[in-house]
Amino acid sequence: MDGLWQDLRAHAARVADRSIVSLFEDPGRAARFSWALGDMLFDASKTQIDDGVLAALIALARGAGVEARRDAMFSGATINETEGRAVLHTALRAAEGPILVAGHDVLPAIQATRARMADFAQAVRSGALTGAGGRYTDVVNIGIGGSDLGPAMATLALGPYHDGPRVHFVSNVDGAHIHDTLQALDPKTTLVVVASKTFTTIETMTNADTARVWMARAVDDPAAQFVALSSATDRTAAYGIDPARVFGFEDWVGGRYSLWGPIGLGLMIAIGPERFEAFLAGARAMDAHFQSADLARNLPVVLALVGMWHNQVQDHATRAVLPYDQRLQRLPAYLQQLEMESNGKRVGMDGRDLTQQSGPVVWGEPGTNGQHAFYQLIHQGTRVIPCEFLIAAEGHEPDLAHHHRLLVANCLAQSEALMRGRDLDQARMLMQAQGLSGAELDRQARHRVFPGNRPSTTLIYRKLTPFVLGQIIALYEHRVFVEGVILGINSFDQWGVELGKELARALEPVLAGQDDGAHKDGSTRQLVEFVRRG
Repeated sequence: MDGLWQDLRAHAARVADRSIVSLFEDPGRAARFSWALGDMLFDASKTQIDDGVLAALIALARGAGVEARRDAMFSGATINETEGRAVLHTALRAAEGPILVAGHDVLPAIQATRARMADFAQAVRSGALTGAGGRYTDVVNIGIGGSDLGPAMATLALGPYHDGPRVHFVSNVDGAHIHDTLQALDPKTTLVVVASKTFTTIETMTNADTARVWMARAVDDPAAQFVALSSATDRTAAYGIDPARVFGFEDWVGGRYSLWGPIGLGLMIAIGPERFEAFLAGARAMDAHFQSADLARNLPVVLALVGMWHNQVQDHATRAVLPYDQRLQRLPAYLQQLEMESNGKRVGMDGRDLTQQSGPVVWGEPGTNGQHAFYQLIHQGTRVIPCEFLIAAEGHEPDLAHHHRLLVANCLAQSEALMRGRDLDQARMLMQAQGLSGAELDRQARHRVFPGNRPSTTLIYRKLTPFVLGQIIALYEHRVFVEGVILGINSFDQWGVELGKELARALEPVLAGQDDGAHKDGSTRQLVEFVRRG
């Protein structure tokens, strides 16, 4: 692998001073560096990647054994080696089996749970199942991390398809979140969904307890209006939740990959079981493509390799995800967890320090809002920030088609501007046309220079439907997997979140005055004292 990385760095040195614009002297470039799947097109032509770079990237993927590792994942092998687990979130959306884990076909149980979810969701949506005050008007999903980011993102993204109760999401242990969500709701017509695999997550259970107290003020049997998305049936029973309202999933489904199963119940209630099935079908289509397409034509593989070219090879430490879709406003946050929790590691599967940089910092906001915030730095800042644009060719509001044309125009213009830039001569001509001359013309012109040559990719699709959203999420899941395989890390554990949790548990009695905190460092003691002074 070292030789393959060295080959890529030699390519990076070769193209370092080359203009991306100059690559379009080849009339076939756009088509050759774009990859299509159905009504989806991924365009990576506005990068410095050329035929030689792409060949070296594909060789890197082959050398890392991406195909064999991919096949092992889908077969149910124990590829999460630090936790001794299979990685089978793809099974949650599968239509055909068998899917074996330790020789046991897990698909029948998955399908049975999905059918129970559909029956429950339909009962809530139809009014066959009611709260103390009648038909449910609102659903509050209480979770955190993967039990919140995925369903919250997808529910917002599919807003045009909502025809069920309003679905709200609470994640932060900050009391403001649960307070502000519940204060406008009627406890008698609110269903509370508690999403925690272990039913011990402290933030989630603290919020669940608060919701139960809130509901008990108006409802005789609050537990009758609670649902659990958990595998800890002993704890859900102790909480008073009817086993018929408990939907579990196995330990081979990681939290940030769990949207496709019970964690997606809130989404299913919002859009209905049939549309939820379309959502799963989109992901299945991406799974099938990922499993069957040659690496050089494989969307998740190519997406991963472009990202690694920018991060590990060209040393661009961050990646901006820029959906030109207001309903995808939570996608950057969702991808932050998917990428940074999965690939934010410093040791490989063998326990040795990585010899390459791990995953990038992922961030972003929807366009066009971001254009009036951080695009200044993207265009004229001193650091190069590769950008990933997402845009639908069609919106959901035909009477507002002129809005969508303006949105698309802005998206395409930004990627073009990042590539082309504006040189000093062009800036001088601009200032001269405004009547400036001499030293002032030169001074003002320099402020209007854009270096350009800044890479971006664009993922464009016909319309953001449940099927397409399923495709997009699965595309990014598999992208993260490919990156992890090439880096030689386990993308499916998250030990980095544990230390802070342990210290928080130890600090709570200090803040409550039950421990003097003498064992803490001076800074922490000072901050605790400030809090306790009141």
